[in-house]
Amino acid sequence: MPTHLAPGRSLVTRRAILDIVRAAALGSYGVTGFAGSPWARLLARVRVAQPGIRLDLRHGLSLELGLTVAYGLPIAEVARQVDSAVRHAIRRALGREVERLTIQIRGLRLEPGSGPRERATRAGPRSTDLAESGMDVA
Repeated sequence: MPTHLAPGRSLVTRRAILDIVRAAALGSYGVTGFAGSPWARLLARVRVAQPGIRLDLRHGLSLELGLTVAYGLPIAEVARQVDSAVRHAIRRALGREVERLTIQIRGLRLEPGSGPRERATRAGPRSTDLAESGMDVA
């Protein structure tokens, strides 16, 4: 197997870069999705853009991610893991470094049954508490 680099040039589309970033971010523990504006979600339907990811190639490779994270997880740690995963994926796939990566946590996703228990609307004993206890009260 040759160890030298072959001369030539390779082109990578913006779409391919976005797919690499999307897969790396969604593969990170705690990330539940991307949060984009309604306009970005509309463009995603016609496959023009991916909501929650902004890519700029004018001054190196710059990314801005808008994520939703699972409720109850340490947000800073999730963001650090996403940063590491995205940078590694880009370096491995493209052989380039990410110049700037901005991660914004734009929402928390509460999965059914995973959040804090609902509190009673009224504090203190209810009128039915004694009746349900099986005790006679005169």
